[in-house]
Amino acid sequence: MNDLPKILIIGSVWPEPNSSAAGSRMMYLIGTFLKQHWKVTFVSTAAESPFMSDLESLGVEKYQILLNSSTFDDFVKDLRPDIVMFDRFMVEEQFGWRVAEACPQALRILDTEDLHTLRYARQAAFKQQRSFKQEDLLDTEMAFREIASIYRCDMTLVISAYEMKILKDVFKIDDSLLFYLPFQIERSDEIQLPDFNERAGFISIGNFLHEPNWNAVLYLKEQIWPAIRKRLPKAILKVYGAYPSQKVLTLDNKKEGFYIEGRADSVADVMSASRVCLAPLRFGAGLKGKLIDAMFYGTPNVTTAIGAEAMDLGLPWAGFIEDDASLFAEKAVELYTDQMLWKQSVENGYRILEQNFSIKLTADFVKAVIFLLNDLEHHRKHNFMGRMLMHHAFASTKFMSKWIEEKHSGKTP
Repeated sequence: MNDLPKILIIGSVWPEPNSSAAGSRMMYLIGTFLKQHWKVTFVSTAAESPFMSDLESLGVEKYQILLNSSTFDDFVKDLRPDIVMFDRFMVEEQFGWRVAEACPQALRILDTEDLHTLRYARQAAFKQQRSFKQEDLLDTEMAFREIASIYRCDMTLVISAYEMKILKDVFKIDDSLLFYLPFQIERSDEIQLPDFNERAGFISIGNFLHEPNWNAVLYLKEQIWPAIRKRLPKAILKVYGAYPSQKVLTLDNKKEGFYIEGRADSVADVMSASRVCLAPLRFGAGLKGKLIDAMFYGTPNVTTAIGAEAMDLGLPWAGFIEDDASLFAEKAVELYTDQMLWKQSVENGYRILEQNFSIKLTADFVKAVIFLLNDLEHHRKHNFMGRMLMHHAFASTKFMSKWIEEKHSGKTP
């Protein structure tokens, strides 16, 4: 194609980069497209929020769309996008068949955010009080749906090297359908940050709508923080996160040094003021934006194997990785009180960001998208599984959606 591409992004929510890593990820993708001077349109069925990014100020057109409505078909036909990106597989399920029918030549990209199949399988194993096994991935409705969505799309963005391995080794998905694109971080050595003696207190941060974050805060409150306070009786922990519910707010206890702070106005300010970040995640998937932020702002952390998964890639960790609650607390105290260890952990974090997350894959991603735009027919011909699943999507999802639309219109009995 000769003209600059037009890209339509269909989001499950409006991007909130200050609320979640997913919001930051989406803004990075939008920024990448805008730097190529591509025309970007963002739509969502979600209600707007006061914390969403001002997309229009960036030159992005935005529209609210309806679920199970043929008005979207008319909209996308008029827009005639060259690329359509779905920000989670559930969005592809809802709109993928409509895009394929209205704009069959549009390149379809799925951004997984994290692999939902892995996250929910781990959560189920945790609730059953047993260890997660890879076999847990194979028998869930989530896996059937998410893997089918990956096959139906022309390219799927995967944020974690571990999840790439699962998709290739467990689900046997071909390389040609996947693109590894972790967080892409640009950090300057000229950033001036507070040193060890200029910082105080522990921090934990994460959107409370995300179940792994809420579980981690409970774990801190019930098992880890009491052990830390026993060793450091004057220490305080400030817990930040968007959308705290009443059950979260009731955990606030100033006598115990356990502060529920809610949404942080500036992650940079609260993270760089804290001496150690705590992230005791017991289930989850993807990469952890809170730990990227901690390393970026020179704040060592203590986390679990799941928290650190696919982030160090063989490099020394920016603090400690511990799954046992008592050892977690012990290492948190050690990191908080040992200045030399603290400084080495800060340097380890910078090295992880520089080697594993520096902006080096962005150009390759843009090249891959352009290549697929010019080779789409050949690419799809070799994705028989995807074409077969799209055929069945037309035969099932489409007609269910049409039935719901008719029901809402009052035309069905």
